[in-house]
Amino acid sequence: MRLALESPAQPDVLRLIDALDAFQRPLYPPESHHGIDLAALLAPAVIFAVARDTDGSALGCGAVVLGPDYAELKRMYVVPAARGRGLGQQLLSLLEASAMARDARCFALETGYLQTAAIALYTRCGYALCAPFGSYVEDPNSVFMMKRVATA
Repeated sequence: MRLALESPAQPDVLRLIDALDAFQRPLYPPESHHGIDLAALLAPAVIFAVARDTDGSALGCGAVVLGPDYAELKRMYVVPAARGRGLGQQLLSLLEASAMARDARCFALETGYLQTAAIALYTRCGYALCAPFGSYVEDPNSVFMMKRVATA
């Protein structure tokens, strides 16, 4: 496996994002979808990571949006055939390290309550449940989590 910071504007990466949307759309009502589009993913304050197999096929991706108060994880996804290999944790670690190199010390995320594997991953990686943050509001379909890291 190879993990690297890459542009999301690649056909194989866009297919990952489309697969994530296709998976989540039937699970939650439209007002509970909080994904960001390609234009937002291309913003300077976004770090985007891709996991690829030895043949170069994109297997997973994730982003972190750097803000003044926290860095928000977005668009975390691993194709079903590649799950269980630790790719999600590796992507998360790369995103966190890259964001910390840009002075991020607090990470936040919103995920759906049905994403039990994702919630378990985030919990293992030190994230704890929190109240809605930023522009989010209480939503029975959403789980909000946060992690603070010590300054160097």
